[in-house]
Amino acid sequence: MIKSIQLELKPSQAYDDILIRKIASRYSNCKESEISRIQYQKRSLDARNKKPRYILNLNVFIGEDPDLEPDIMLRYKDVSEAREVIIIGAGPAGYFAALEALEIGLKPIIFERGKDVRSRRRDLRAIQQLGIVDNNSNYCFGEGGAGTYSDGKLYTRSDKRGNVQKTLKIFVEHGAVNDILIDSHPHIGSDKLPKIIQAIRETILKFGGEINFNSKVTDLLLEDNKVIGVEVNNESLFFAKAVILATGHSSRDIYYLFNKKNIFIEDKPYAVGFRIEHPQELINEIQYGDDYSDVLPPAAYNLTAQVKSRGVFSFCMCPGGIIIPSVTNSKELVVNGMSMSARNAQFANSGIVSTVDKFDFSRFKSSGALSGLKFQENLERKFYTGLTDHALIAPAQNLLGFLFNDRLKLNKTSYIPGLIDSDIGILFPNDIASALKLGLQSFDKRLKGFVTAEANVIGLESRTSSPVRITRDKATLMHVQINGLFPAGEGAGYSGGIISSALDGQNSMRAAAEFLKVE
Repeated sequence: MIKSIQLELKPSQAYDDILIRKIASRYSNCKESEISRIQYQKRSLDARNKKPRYILNLNVFIGEDPDLEPDIMLRYKDVSEAREVIIIGAGPAGYFAALEALEIGLKPIIFERGKDVRSRRRDLRAIQQLGIVDNNSNYCFGEGGAGTYSDGKLYTRSDKRGNVQKTLKIFVEHGAVNDILIDSHPHIGSDKLPKIIQAIRETILKFGGEINFNSKVTDLLLEDNKVIGVEVNNESLFFAKAVILATGHSSRDIYYLFNKKNIFIEDKPYAVGFRIEHPQELINEIQYGDDYSDVLPPAAYNLTAQVKSRGVFSFCMCPGGIIIPSVTNSKELVVNGMSMSARNAQFANSGIVSTVDKFDFSRFKSSGALSGLKFQENLERKFYTGLTDHALIAPAQNLLGFLFNDRLKLNKTSYIPGLIDSDIGILFPNDIASALKLGLQSFDKRLKGFVTAEANVIGLESRTSSPVRITRDKATLMHVQINGLFPAGEGAGYSGGIISSALDGQNSMRAAAEFLKVE
């Protein structure tokens, strides 16, 4: 017999398996000795009214054991002699497309412009400490993509796109903790993800796939509106009848290449703003109240407001995290946030961003498919300071100073390159700055104490999503103009985060398999 029950527990009780077993027996009207297994379905934290409680959904097996699903890796086939599919990019969309290919029986050939995850670390250190940017190996480019070094948050609302649980299970099979299968807002951490990404690479290679690092795709090979292969590093040609394009939201060269070759793309709305950084202890007090206990995780938040015609919202919130320079070219300034698995750093940070669209793009006398991209580039150059002591020093302002046009002392920060006191408001177009200010005031009504002199705003947050959509057919997931080309993930404008990108990569590989059956 199986009984499904829901428990509401104090934070101190939520991870006590012995206590949970006792409570489950009472709820199930059976003896503890009769319970053969307890299967955790979901664990979520409810901190409303500053009285944190955990909600646990359980399946209690009485006198029987659950049918455990076999490992997904047991489905993978040796594809060393199978038909080839080219994948451009080794981020979540690219790697999960490759794993799906192993399941289907196709051979993935991956080209990644950046380095493997271990070699990539040296380039990240050079960015942080010296302000030296490798255009192909940085926080956005390299094995694992941008998600490897941005906390590894695995939450998505895109559960209709595919099997989220399968995707999480793949992470577990490659080294992630089992908790991500049941937590309502799972995350892995940027200290854990590199080894998991490396394990995924080893699986792809073990079953016959190929992965090529330092291999930037510089052209698409086309024939009669069909893709027939790719050019790599301006010299080598590789051929295949199906190509999955999973290059990430910062591969501007791909957008410029498509525009030059008259391959259809279109501009799309996205969001720009800054990172806001508070002491984590303050966010804990705001969310949990004075009775905050160490058994609770560092508090997070999710905020939205409608300001006239704009949406203003928090983005990629990192409790117990740090702010990093997420640049891909010199003479630009972009920041992002990341957390380690423990989320135990001193500060909490989040993007606070406002939507932007064609109206904003047109003010820079830019129109067409690349207008949003050019707007983004313009802002990133505007925020770049170029100071000799560290080229990636970020413009920043005390939060109250930003709101009330005053210059108050900056607070300490997690941002290693350092901050320079600036008037952040004048770096944005007036109406965007105004929307951000009004949004912050709205947030303070929901989270009393959110607007404080203890916080900084640090710019620029502009890589919230792709400014370009590489348009595809809804049914076939193939590009509307080029047969055999499957745009996928954040770079194509169809996902936003690790899980949604992974799902999109899986779906694109299945679509490519269907296409190859017809070919």
